[in-house]
Amino acid sequence: MTSLNPRQREAVHYADGPLLVLAGAGSGKTSVITRKIAWLIQERGVPARRIAAVTFTNKAAREMKERVQSLVHGGQSRGLIVSTFHNLGLRILKSELKACGLRSGFSILDQIDSREILKEILLQGESERDLNAVEAVHKCLSDWKNELVSPEEAVSQAQTEEEVRAAMAYSGYNRMLRACNAVDFDDLIMMPVLLFREQPRILEKWRHRLQYLLVDEYQDTNGAQYELVRMLTLPEGRFTVVGDDDQSIYAWRGARPENLDQLQQDWPALKVVKLEQNYRSTGRILKAANTVIANNPHVFEKRLWSDYGYGEPVRVAALRDEDGETDWIAGDLFHRRLQRGLHWKDFAILYRGNFQSRILEMKLQSLSIPYKVSGGTSFFSRSEIKDLMCYLRLLVNPDDDNAFLRIINTPRREVGPATLEKLAAWAGRRDQGLYHVCGDLGLSEAMPPKAAEKLREFKQWLDGKREHCFRHNSLQAVKELITEMDYEGWVMQNASSPRIGEKRIENVWQLVRNIQRMLEKQEEEDDGSSDLEAVIGKLVLMDMLEQQDEEDDSDRVQLMTLHASKGLEFPHVYMMGVEEELLPHRTSIEEDNIVEERRLMYVGITRARETLTLTQARTRKQYGEKVDTTPSRFIDELPQDDLEYIGEGAPRNEERDSEVAEASLANLKALLE
Repeated sequence: MTSLNPRQREAVHYADGPLLVLAGAGSGKTSVITRKIAWLIQERGVPARRIAAVTFTNKAAREMKERVQSLVHGGQSRGLIVSTFHNLGLRILKSELKACGLRSGFSILDQIDSREILKEILLQGESERDLNAVEAVHKCLSDWKNELVSPEEAVSQAQTEEEVRAAMAYSGYNRMLRACNAVDFDDLIMMPVLLFREQPRILEKWRHRLQYLLVDEYQDTNGAQYELVRMLTLPEGRFTVVGDDDQSIYAWRGARPENLDQLQQDWPALKVVKLEQNYRSTGRILKAANTVIANNPHVFEKRLWSDYGYGEPVRVAALRDEDGETDWIAGDLFHRRLQRGLHWKDFAILYRGNFQSRILEMKLQSLSIPYKVSGGTSFFSRSEIKDLMCYLRLLVNPDDDNAFLRIINTPRREVGPATLEKLAAWAGRRDQGLYHVCGDLGLSEAMPPKAAEKLREFKQWLDGKREHCFRHNSLQAVKELITEMDYEGWVMQNASSPRIGEKRIENVWQLVRNIQRMLEKQEEEDDGSSDLEAVIGKLVLMDMLEQQDEEDDSDRVQLMTLHASKGLEFPHVYMMGVEEELLPHRTSIEEDNIVEERRLMYVGITRARETLTLTQARTRKQYGEKVDTTPSRFIDELPQDDLEYIGEGAPRNEERDSEVAEASLANLKALLE
C-alpha cells in the first residue's frame, strides 16, 4: 500500500458500502482495483472465490489477474473471477443451462453469424433490396437487448419503418437462436438478467456466490450491464466501480455515461473517491486536456494534475492538404527519432476514421518506417474467409453446429429459418448435431419433403468432399468445394461493386494458397504425410493469434483510431485531421452530439506522455474534389499560451532549427558508428 497516494488508499480501504472511484486518465485505477482485491482477501478475509472483478477486454482481465496473483500469497487467489462482462454472463448461463432453456455445448454467434441468420429471416416475403437493411436491423436488435427490451415491447414501441421491420424480425430471430441451441453476444448479458428477474432463488444463489464485485471502465456499461451489477449487489451494495465520465466514447454501441449519475439515485449512501493525480503526462498536456473537457457538462467535477514537470508546448501544424499532412508527420517523426535517439514504438499516430491511414501508410512505407495498424479488419474476420473456414471446420468436425448454421445457406440453397427450426427440433429429440441428422430418412415427416431433400443433398455433397479430403487429395477437394458451389459467383452477386467482389475472391484463394503451403510444409516435416485436420486446427489458432496481435511489442510506429487508443499511452502522440467535420465528426455535428466528440479529443490528448502534436490539412479531397477545411473548434478551446504553431505559414525559429539540426546530425553519426 506504500506506493499508493492518499486518495488511492482511501479507495482500497473502503468496503462498508457502495463505492464509486472517479478515476481520471492515467491516475492508477488498475493499481487500486488489484490492490483492493488483494486487501479484501488478505485483510478482510473474503475468500477469493467470492470475489469477481469485471472489465471490458480479455487483455485487461488477464493483466488484472496476473497483478493480483503477484500481490497475494500462494494459492490465496484460487477461484477468483476476473473476466469480461460477457464471460461472467457466459459463466452464469453455463451453470444454469436448464433454467435458461439451453443445452450443453450451445453456440455463441458473433456479429457476422447473427447477421447471416437475420438475413434469412428478413428474406421471407421481402425483396433483395431490403437486405441492405440487415446491418441497421441488427443494430436495432442489439440496442434493444442492451436495454432489456423484449420482442413484444419492441413491437409496441416501434415508430419508424426501420424499427417496425426490426421489431417484426426480433421474435423470429430469438426463436431461431433457441431452436439451434445458440445465443448471440448480447444474450450473454440479457439472459442472466432476465433469469434473475424470473427466478429469485437463482439470484440469491449468485449473490451468495459473489460477495464482492469490482467493475472497471464503468462509464462504458450499457443498461443491461448496469442492471446485472445492481441485481448481484443488492441490498448491501458490496461493490466498487471505477470509471471516468470524460472517457465515455462508446455511446454508438450502447454505453451510457449517465450510469455514473444513476448510481447516486439507486444508492443514496454511495461514497465517491476522486483520483486526480496523473502518473502519465506532463503538466502542459494535462492542462490542455482539462481546458478542453471543461466545456462539457459534468455531474462530477475533477481536474488532473501531475508531478512530471510542465513539459513542451502542444504543437499545432496546418499543412496544405492531406498529402502534405502525411508527408510532414512522417518526416517530423523520422527527424525526431534521430534527434532524440528514440524507438519507433515511442510514437503513435491517432485519427478519427480508418480511411485517414491509407495515405499515411504509403508514406511510411516509402521511408521504410516500420508501423503497425491496430484495430483494422482481421483477415480471418472477413465474411468470405469466415464462410470458407466454416466449410473446412465442418469437414473435419461434423458436430460443429455453429459452422453448419453459417454455411447451410451460403450460397443460397433455399433452406429458410422455418426449415432450420424444424431441423433443430428434430436434432434435439435425437440428441445429435444438426449436420448429422440432415440425412435421416424420417426427416420428411418433420418438414416438407422438398426441404428435407435439400438438406439431404447438401449432406451427401459435403460427405463426398470429406471422403476426397481424407482418402485422396485434400487440396484438390478444397478447390472443388469452392468451384462446385460457385462461391465466386455468390461473392460477385453480393458484393457492393465488381472491384470489391474481386478483392474478396482473391482473399479466398489466398487462404487456399496458405493451406497448400501448410500442407507442403507438413509433408516435409512428417515424412510425406499431410493432415488437413491438423492444418485447419492451426488456421483456427492463427485466427486466435491474429486477434491477440494487439499484444505485439515489436519496434513499430503505432497507427490507430482514437477509439482504439483508449486505455493506451505513448511517449509521443500525433493526432491527425483535427478539423471540423472530422473531429468533431460531421454526423455528430448534425446530430448535435459534440459532447462525445469532445470526450474523444480528451482521450486522444491524454494518451500522450511527453509530447503532443495536432495536425490539420487546409484542403482535403472529398468525392474527387478539393475542398477547404476549417480547424476544429477544439483547437480554439485549448489554452492558447501553451500552443506552438508550426508547419507551413508558421513563424520560423532559427535558433531552435539550428539546435534540432545539430542534434539530428549527432544522432545520425552515433547510429552510423
